[in-house]
Amino acid sequence: MVLEGSSEALCPSPSLELRPSCNKSQPSPTLGSGSQSHNALSPEDKEPIKYGELIVLGHNGSLASGDKGRRRSRLALYKRPKANGVKPDVIHNVSTPLVSKALSNKSQHSISFTLSRSHSVIVEYTHDPNTDMFQIGRSTESMIDFVVTDTTSSGGGGQGGANGEGGQSAQSTISRYACRIMCERSAPYTARIYAAGFDSSKNIFLGERAAKWRTSDGLMDGLTTNGVLVMHPVGEFVSEPAPGVWREISVCGNVFALRETRSAQQRGKLVGTIPCKAKKPARLYLLRSDGCVEVENESNMLQDGSLIDLCGATLLWRTPSGLRHTPTLKQLESLRQELNAARPQCPVGFNTLAFPSLAQRATIDKKQPWVYMNCGHVHGYHNWGFRKEKVGSSALALIGAGGTAPATTGDRECPMCRGVGPYVPLWLGCEGGLYLDAGPPTHAFCPCGHVCSEKTVQGWSQIPLPHGTHAFHAACPFCGTWLTGEQGHIKLIFQGPVD
Repeated sequence: MVLEGSSEALCPSPSLELRPSCNKSQPSPTLGSGSQSHNALSPEDKEPIKYGELIVLGHNGSLASGDKGRRRSRLALYKRPKANGVKPDVIHNVSTPLVSKALSNKSQHSISFTLSRSHSVIVEYTHDPNTDMFQIGRSTESMIDFVVTDTTSSGGGGQGGANGEGGQSAQSTISRYACRIMCERSAPYTARIYAAGFDSSKNIFLGERAAKWRTSDGLMDGLTTNGVLVMHPVGEFVSEPAPGVWREISVCGNVFALRETRSAQQRGKLVGTIPCKAKKPARLYLLRSDGCVEVENESNMLQDGSLIDLCGATLLWRTPSGLRHTPTLKQLESLRQELNAARPQCPVGFNTLAFPSLAQRATIDKKQPWVYMNCGHVHGYHNWGFRKEKVGSSALALIGAGGTAPATTGDRECPMCRGVGPYVPLWLGCEGGLYLDAGPPTHAFCPCGHVCSEKTVQGWSQIPLPHGTHAFHAACPFCGTWLTGEQGHIKLIFQGPVD
């Protein structure tokens, strides 16, 4: 089968040593056969080591249909009992008739690059006892650790935004085997992302039409059809968050500028890579407006606040240290009770308002606080103040058992300041991992009405999230609704009890 072997790496790797393809005297260790020293729990450990957590944007704490098994809105990655990572081992140049035979070995991980009808390059991967591999994609097959489906973003408020229930598109644009994350099993437990995942036959196949190329040293790399985009925050995500630059990650983990369109066959410019036998990522020099030069690290290494876009769903990576700054579900419930204990009242009807329990976040309650989005004045629900010339045609949900919402919605006039704008119910953000701090819930995203801390709304309002083939929009992380208004958020003005 082997026509030609190579002693060079397929892609840059700090510890890669390819063996000649003809050397078969030493069998590769089977997956999951890591030594006892790599076990997830050592005798002195009290709990398993967590590498980090992946959170799907647009779901306020759980999927609309409920979190079930590997299909959920949030997944924690823990150190495995035995390592299952893989690394490049041998590279083969083969003729097409031999490709199917080369890919039929289901015990061998491999990546196949089809260059033409008569020529392919196949790279065999071998077991890596120093890493754990986690795969993400739309497929429900057992090799996928995190099953992700499309989240529908919205250009307006609407019921989907209010309820925080992301819908699903008719035809998915997420790959069945979208990407893989490799985590080092020893401190500091570095996590790296790569485009594409291995299928049920442990293969990654880049067909003739896929974007792929030979590198300057004669090796191979490529991109998936719709691409895997990554954006690392500038600075610390929990201190002074600022959006970075969206990049595309290749199958070999190299970093490229975005393609002209999402599925274009021409790759973007290479902006970062990890040199062989070097663990430090390459650096990109950026010229600031004031003339100073900033140095940015460009690599596939995930950090707290890194965003991963799979063309249909966007994931947030949070590290254990970053999650320590965010509120737990218990703390969010405590914040909700504190809000209700202050007995906010409608300044017109003087009825006491109350945020519904976290478990009832999808149902509008008759005591639900509502807000005028242009001014931030919080009221109880009332069926007046419409501006007829701007009334829309969408219907609101029932308000508990005590009454119904109007048949039409549109801009409303605030009775406190006469400001005109959207009038929507308020919802507490229930996914603590999306918070940038554990501050009090004083602000709301526009126009959906999800409530969280000031730092959280300010941070997410600055982040452009991919949409379609080349568009970007800032969106509410809890429901995916595109943000509107000058800032994308509003400070809430509550009326205290008159007694």
